[in-house]
Amino acid sequence: MASPDKQGALDYINQMFPTEASLSGVEPLMQKIHSEIRRVDAEILSAVRQQSNSGSKAKEDLAAATRAVQELLYKMQEIKTKAEQSETMVQEICRDIKKLDFAKKHITTTITALHRLTMLVSAVEQLQAMASKRQYKEAAAQLEAVNQLCSHFEAYRDFQKIAELREKFKSIKQILKSHVFSDFSSLGTGKETEESYLLQQLSDACLVVDALEPSVREELVKNFCSRELTSYQQIFEGAELAKLDKTERRYAWIKRRLRTNEEIWKLFPLSWHVPYLLCIQFCKLTRTQLVDILDNLKEKPDVGTLLLALQRTLEFEEELAEKFGDGSRSKELGSDTGEDTAESSSQNISDIRKKYEKRLAAHHGNENEDQDGHKDLSVPDAGFNFRGIISSCFEPYLAVYVELEERTLMEHLEKLVQEETWETEEGSQTNILSSSMQVFLIIRRTLKRCSALTKKQTLFNLFKVFQRILKAYATKLFLRLPKGGTGHVATKTSDKDERLICYIVNTAEYCHKTSGELAENVSKIVDPQYADSIDMSEVQDEFSAVITKALITLVHGIETKFDYEMAAMTRVPWGTLESVGDQSEYVNGINTILTSSIPVLGRLLSPIYFQFFLDKLASSLGPRFYLNIFKCKQISETGAQQMLLDTQAVKTILLEIPSRGKQVSAAGGYSKFVSREMSKAEALLKVILSPIDSVADTYCALLPEGTPSEFQRILDLKGLKRTDQQSILDDYKKRGAGTYQQSIKAAVVPSAPSSTVAPILPTPAGIIPLKEELARAAALGRGAATTGIRRILALTESTTKDRKDGPLRKLFIG
Repeated sequence: MASPDKQGALDYINQMFPTEASLSGVEPLMQKIHSEIRRVDAEILSAVRQQSNSGSKAKEDLAAATRAVQELLYKMQEIKTKAEQSETMVQEICRDIKKLDFAKKHITTTITALHRLTMLVSAVEQLQAMASKRQYKEAAAQLEAVNQLCSHFEAYRDFQKIAELREKFKSIKQILKSHVFSDFSSLGTGKETEESYLLQQLSDACLVVDALEPSVREELVKNFCSRELTSYQQIFEGAELAKLDKTERRYAWIKRRLRTNEEIWKLFPLSWHVPYLLCIQFCKLTRTQLVDILDNLKEKPDVGTLLLALQRTLEFEEELAEKFGDGSRSKELGSDTGEDTAESSSQNISDIRKKYEKRLAAHHGNENEDQDGHKDLSVPDAGFNFRGIISSCFEPYLAVYVELEERTLMEHLEKLVQEETWETEEGSQTNILSSSMQVFLIIRRTLKRCSALTKKQTLFNLFKVFQRILKAYATKLFLRLPKGGTGHVATKTSDKDERLICYIVNTAEYCHKTSGELAENVSKIVDPQYADSIDMSEVQDEFSAVITKALITLVHGIETKFDYEMAAMTRVPWGTLESVGDQSEYVNGINTILTSSIPVLGRLLSPIYFQFFLDKLASSLGPRFYLNIFKCKQISETGAQQMLLDTQAVKTILLEIPSRGKQVSAAGGYSKFVSREMSKAEALLKVILSPIDSVADTYCALLPEGTPSEFQRILDLKGLKRTDQQSILDDYKKRGAGTYQQSIKAAVVPSAPSSTVAPILPTPAGIIPLKEELARAAALGRGAATTGIRRILALTESTTKDRKDGPLRKLFIG
């Protein structure tokens, strides 16, 4: 393989002479290359010669460069030495300058301190002179100056001179404080002209107090307020005014005092809040005195007097809250209780006074005083709350008010029940008894009155009263239900009784709902510590029990209307009927009863309770009709066919009940249940229709839950003598009827409005399989087996999803 150089040459030649025709240029190219080679050789020769001639000169230049480098190094060393000498000199100069700076600073500080010390000494002497002359305005400004000067000598407080000046300044401040307190103590004791001068002087003294420590101002205001309230304490601790009915005069006294002493309040700076602090101290003193009065009452307090005192106290607290703070909560009571907010708290409490001022309380509550823990705050912005500062002391004594409210509510309840017509207005949409609405109206008014007085223990106790009142009303509704509506001695209910029961159901439903709303309203306005205990579940359970009792009474009342028709059914000569005709007369009677009652009940009852009524009615009439067949004496083939026709008619009548009541929401589940129940009667009649030799097989197939005694009764209905029955009974027993029944019962749960069905279990050995029974029954003719198959398939395919029961249906069906 050719080397890269050769390969490059070849490439170059190929590039220069790509074709044969281009070879003609080879000769000129060769000449050009030879000329270029000769030129390069000449240049090289010239350069070599020149280099040989300059060798000696290069040596001289190199020696000169070496000497120059040595001289440069020497000069650099010399410069370095001089720089070190200069640095040493500069450091010595700077050290002297620093000493001079420190000396200057110390001299300046000393001069400034001496100057300030001179000013402090002079200021303290001037302040002492001002203090002795009671020149408060000038002294206030001087105090500020001295305080600033003293702050500069904090680091020198251990020096004797400074310590002496500080002690002297402290003594002067004590003198100023003594003079100011002395001047304030003389306020109100001089003549009018002297009083005017004193007010101006005290106004200047306030400037001094502000310049002193904050504790001086607090002490002065406290002493002033205490002196202001000394006369109040003396007046209202006397035998004449230390009474509960004089409470209003206490608040009149402080308001009059605030008005008449307006000039005095002006001398205090607004930032001191003297009227505000005076009112706080007044409220605490008043609370203490009222507690003593209430504790020392020898007799039960008059409710009117107690409530009037509480009313005036609440009004006074509201005025203070409006004057010194936010009064946005003054109108909150009406909205909390859901009543008209146009009435004020004052009007509500005035109503209470008018209502109770002539009535004597029956009980004196002796509970511990409610401790609110009000803090003695110095400024309004700190969050002091005037509401409840005095009125909360009445809380332990309001038990008499609660008892009186309870008696009054009970009286109203008795009166409302006595005046109740137990009818509703024509065209009413709710069909609710008017007494229930009146009861809740009275309760809401009572709640509004009480919430205007207090929202603590008393309101919680009143809520318990509401519970007792509503329970009593539930009892009234319960007792008003028609008597004798249950059991074997049930009496027939009239159309009026049926309407009354519907009114009671609707009323109890309204009370159930409204009592829950009442509890929600009370929990919103009562003190938070009681909110979790506000519960109406027990009351609602009472009304739920009334609803249940009323609906069951209604069902039993409807049932009793069928007694005559059921008895008429047994009196029909089923054993001697010659032909099958239209439906029997007792069926028409059943239809007439339901036609007259169901539309009214559907109109008056709500869908959920009408659904419950339907379930109970169907669960009662189906089994009753079935058992009533056994009460007949004898049933011939024609009689069984007629009765089967009647059964179909009764079934159709029952299925039409939802549409007659104009409530078809629950018709689906109800229809399935009615069909299942009435199918039992149809199956029974088809067993009676079956031939003698196959009656046992048909009975086991169509009525697998039957008993031997019931089977014997069927043989009696067919007109067989006891001697003829024995062989059939023996055959029935040999076939293991009891075991067969248990197997079927395990496979199919007895039908009910909301029954669920378990899977069919394996057939035990020695028992005729279910399929064979059905096949045998199918061979009997007359459609008996067909109906039996449909019945069993309906049972086995039934699940809970076929019937969407409402909450009350699930609760009451049993």
